[in-house]
Amino acid sequence: MSIDTPATDDLQSQLRAALAALAERDTQIAARDALLSQRDAQIIEMATVGAYREARIKTLESQLAEMNRRLFGRRSEQLDPAQRLLFEEASNEDVAAIKAELETLKASPSPSSAPRQPKRLPLPQHLPRVEVRHEPASCACVACGGTLTPMGEDVSEQLDCEPAKFFVRRHVYPKYACRTCETVTATPSVPNIIERGRFAPAFIAHLLVGKYADHVPFYRQQQIYARSGIELARSTMTDTSGAVGVALMPLVAAMKTDLLGRGVIHADETPLAMLDPGAGKTARAYLFAYTSAHGPPITIFDFCTSRSGENARRFLGPFRGHLVVDDYSGYKALFGDTVTEVGCWAHIRRRFFELHAAKSSAHAEPALRYIAELYRIEAQAKGLDPPERQALRQQHARPILDAFQQWISEVSAIALPNSGLAKELAHTRKRWPALIRYVDDGTLPIDNNPVERSIRPIALGRKNWMFAGSKMAGGRAAAIMSLIATAKQNGHEPFAYLKDVLTRLPTHPNSRIAELLPHRWQPVV
Repeated sequence: MSIDTPATDDLQSQLRAALAALAERDTQIAARDALLSQRDAQIIEMATVGAYREARIKTLESQLAEMNRRLFGRRSEQLDPAQRLLFEEASNEDVAAIKAELETLKASPSPSSAPRQPKRLPLPQHLPRVEVRHEPASCACVACGGTLTPMGEDVSEQLDCEPAKFFVRRHVYPKYACRTCETVTATPSVPNIIERGRFAPAFIAHLLVGKYADHVPFYRQQQIYARSGIELARSTMTDTSGAVGVALMPLVAAMKTDLLGRGVIHADETPLAMLDPGAGKTARAYLFAYTSAHGPPITIFDFCTSRSGENARRFLGPFRGHLVVDDYSGYKALFGDTVTEVGCWAHIRRRFFELHAAKSSAHAEPALRYIAELYRIEAQAKGLDPPERQALRQQHARPILDAFQQWISEVSAIALPNSGLAKELAHTRKRWPALIRYVDDGTLPIDNNPVERSIRPIALGRKNWMFAGSKMAGGRAAAIMSLIATAKQNGHEPFAYLKDVLTRLPTHPNSRIAELLPHRWQPVV
């Protein structure tokens, strides 16, 4: 039997108060722990969001910098030679103007004070000389009236020119009759590339070179001819171009047979506008270009109404060998047992250069240095036989490629997802088997630059031609451009080549058509 006392009651009250305080403290601690856990979760979430935002900001800044560079900056990986020449020409003009003004101000400069003139190049010796003699007004001496005696002469030469000369070539065919048997004799008429055509081969060549080599459309040529008093309708010029394009098709077909027999071909494509009368506007067409890698250069343009890979499959047909291309998916269906893909290091270099120019990644410069080393080795391999080139690549380029691949793996592990650098590294890894294929074969090129050089003039031309009138017109234009491009690649002057071919083609045997192909043509001496 227990007896409650005041002391016991106080102790129990204190114990209950202590237990209640402990319970309340445990509740507070649990609430604080929950709050801390919630804050930790928020911190992790904020860190994730922050990392994403940082990566997104860098990606957008890179894209913006690239867009600004494309709009306002130079697009080449080095200073454009044409721009440099224009700058130098402008500077030379300023220097010449200043010198001329100084010479005018100094009536009689002393030899010591005269500005030093740069050595002038002589005028071309092959140009005809038209002599203009400046004789004194009188053969008598102005001082004493005595007879003047020749004692030499001073000669100065100036480069001069005349606008294009036009003339009418009259073909006269006399007819003769035999009084004995009444037989009429006459020389057969000279066949023309266009039956009953009014233009001579030289003028037709002038039209075609003006449009497809010098990028002067027919409406501008019409204005140029009008200044010389020659009125030509544009329809006449376009009809002539179309008829000649059809006549030249067999040459392009023979070139294609030769091209497809080569072991390595470069391929690329570029957009071109085509008139779409039904829609009242232009539609996008494409000009596929194919260039040989070895032997006498051949370039063939194929006009297509779409960018479908079926166009390349149709053109290449029986081709067996290596195809050097960029990463356009349209070529992928071609690769297999008979056609092997070869990658383009210039394409990879250009992509890393975009990152470097936009200053969006510090890792772009090391990549460019690796690629520069590969090209340095290629410069050493230039002119070597394929086995020697292959040995040089194996010895020097292979270690660089191995180091570059290791570097790509290491940087890919730390690159921010979805960043420009990550995308370019992934693209390079995907293309790696095709990119390193050239190291194991001395006949393969390191890049696709030959065909890109062939396509480059098209960018200027399409700004002047505006558009192709139809698919057939585009095909005829592609045939003419193929002959002109190949002639230039083989060191021939396009006008001289076309003039000779258009003169000989009407009577040339089809069995000897190879003699007229631009990579086999020899000018008649």
